[in-house]
Amino acid sequence: MTARWIRGDRRPIRARRWSAPAVATVVLAFALLSGCRPTSDIADSLRGPVLIAPSDTGRTLAAAGAPASAFPLPARTVADIVAPRWSNEDDRDDVGEAERVLRILGAKEGMHIADIGAGDGYYVARLVPRVGSTGRVYGEDIVPRYLELLASRARNSGWTNVEVVRGEAHDPRLPDSTLDAAILIHMYHEISQPFGLMWNLASAMKPGGRVVILDLDRPTSGHGTPLQLLRCELRAVGYRESRVDREVPGEYVAVFIAPTLAERPAPEAIMQSLAEKPCTPPGGRD
Repeated sequence: MTARWIRGDRRPIRARRWSAPAVATVVLAFALLSGCRPTSDIADSLRGPVLIAPSDTGRTLAAAGAPASAFPLPARTVADIVAPRWSNEDDRDDVGEAERVLRILGAKEGMHIADIGAGDGYYVARLVPRVGSTGRVYGEDIVPRYLELLASRARNSGWTNVEVVRGEAHDPRLPDSTLDAAILIHMYHEISQPFGLMWNLASAMKPGGRVVILDLDRPTSGHGTPLQLLRCELRAVGYRESRVDREVPGEYVAVFIAPTLAERPAPEAIMQSLAEKPCTPPGGRD
């Protein structure tokens, strides 16, 4: 949650058994390195053998969009992807995270919604009943291991309205003019090419489509994105801010309206604009 927070090692992981002390050591090491807390259900998932077909890593649903080389690099730190989920799912439900985000989004029956950086599917699982049998959920990520986890969860849960999508860091590879909305949850700071990703994502949005971003309001080096920086980067690609919710201290849920293809600036124009006035962290601190 694409993601695209906390989505980890990009290398293939072989099935193996771990002792309980080894699991605890690995999980704690991830937490200390990333500044994020370990979760008991992630640790539990590592104790048994991996029973997922290695090839079950989703598929691209669109031809390649504009290449990463057409856009400038962000003028700030890009955080590492470190695990397939932000926190324990029960803990997130207890504080009403998904309920709040989906209420702000206005998720309802029949909508087509993409979870960019879906990880192992926390939001996908909660979107499935919201959009119903007439809707569609696109769980997109760039990490093969997380796509395997998501595909396995979809298969075991019997979800029939979910597509597992293999994207790229600069291009979600989603079908044109399909989405009513997209969510980016605790992962915007991990996007290595945000201008390319958001530009290509706009191609998949229906007119008036909304993009909802949840992140911590802190430097990207600390696994967050300052709201001022987020606004600058999305404005550069043509997105219009709709609302910002600050109900939870230290974080925000920001809603943007995607540009139409006619409104979206050309990559060359984005390159020139950001060369003249780059989007930098507040106070120059990252």
